Amino acid sequence: MLNSKVIGLSVMMFLQFFVWGAWYVTVGNFMAANGMEGQIGWAYTVAPIAAIISPFFLGFVADRYFATERVLGVLHLLGAIAMFAAPYTATISSTAFLFTLLLHVLCYMPTLGLTNTLAFQNIDDQEKQFPIIRVFGTIGWIIANLTVSFVFGADTTATMFYVTAVSGVVLGIFSFFLPHTPPPSAGKAVTFGEIAGLDALSMMKERSFLVFIVGSFLICIPLAAYYAFAPVFVGDIGFSKPGSVMPFGQMSEIVFMLLMPLFFTRLGVKWMLFVGMAAWVLRYGLFAGGAAIGGDIAYPLVFLGILLHGICYDFFFVTGFIYTDKKCPKNIRAQAQGFLVLVTQGLGLGIGAPMMQTLKTSLTTDGATNWQMLWLVPCIASGVVMILFGILFNDTVVASDEEAGYGTDEAPATEPTH
Repeated sequence: MLNSKVIGLSVMMFLQFFVWGAWYVTVGNFMAANGMEGQIGWAYTVAPIAAIISPFFLGFVADRYFATERVLGVLHLLGAIAMFAAPYTATISSTAFLFTLLLHVLCYMPTLGLTNTLAFQNIDDQEKQFPIIRVFGTIGWIIANLTVSFVFGADTTATMFYVTAVSGVVLGIFSFFLPHTPPPSAGKAVTFGEIAGLDALSMMKERSFLVFIVGSFLICIPLAAYYAFAPVFVGDIGFSKPGSVMPFGQMSEIVFMLLMPLFFTRLGVKWMLFVGMAAWVLRYGLFAGGAAIGGDIAYPLVFLGILLHGICYDFFFVTGFIYTDKKCPKNIRAQAQGFLVLVTQGLGLGIGAPMMQTLKTSLTTDGATNWQMLWLVPCIASGVVMILFGILFNDTVVASDEEAGYGTDEAPATEPTH
């Protein structure tokens, strides 16, 4: 099972998420240390913008005209150039810096779907081999966090961007040596509705799917607070190296990913999604409690909130992709996955990031943020969505043990943020 192709694809997946993890977790700390704290929320808006655009790129270009590994290589090399420039643009203005980040993620986001496509088309047993390949992505994210924070102590310095850029160059070059993978839909006609996943809108006529989509969109708005401000909060609360603390969330993600089939057989889709939402509510409650108490007692509360990431991410995001795959007809499954990404990672987090930035700005006086209130607001908002979802969603679709861990046969346009 661990043949040369699987090893090569595992290295690809490791580097893919190393590139993302090297800057995404600690960019807020860098901005706070360089006079851009008021713009942190906007830094976490660029990825949702790119998540909205990437399905169009994949549909028009990568799926139809060029070999996957070549597109992957070129995009990572271009993204690396943007990251090499990021420290310089940060000295010009926050606008120039944010534009540089946007250029990078516009190159990066399509590669999430490309790496999945490349992996699926070059392995013999998807159910057994892909999980092994994909778990190296989570490991890459963890190692990137530890490299930036623990090895280089670069939670607030430009070194994180150079680490990102160098790893991007390595992956860009490595991509050209991956198995040749011709464009999967070469010569196929394409429509706007197909690329944007608009054909999947027909599924919204069914109440449970409508509740699922609306609930997923609404809960992603307050979720933006975690991705934008958790590392900054962790630093303010007293952890000296936030980038070395946050990876514990991804470590728990690996554990719960392995346990998902067991939970699926006992809970089903509704209660998996409900528990995932409840974990977000609890996480924000723990953060708010830690901020209110302060001192040494706050550390275990905040750390427990970070450890909940495995439930937050796997039970909500991964279950959502599995539910969509089970619910939708085969001919629109890929479109429906892209539509779900657009609604959650694009619109939900895209709207949530500036809203949470506005909230943080209003709660910051003389450089000190009222973290207790900042976490109480998304805690209450997530709780309201969770309760409404529990009341209105009623679908008996469940995943089998085999499907619970692996999702669709076709790669989604992109993957949820870690």
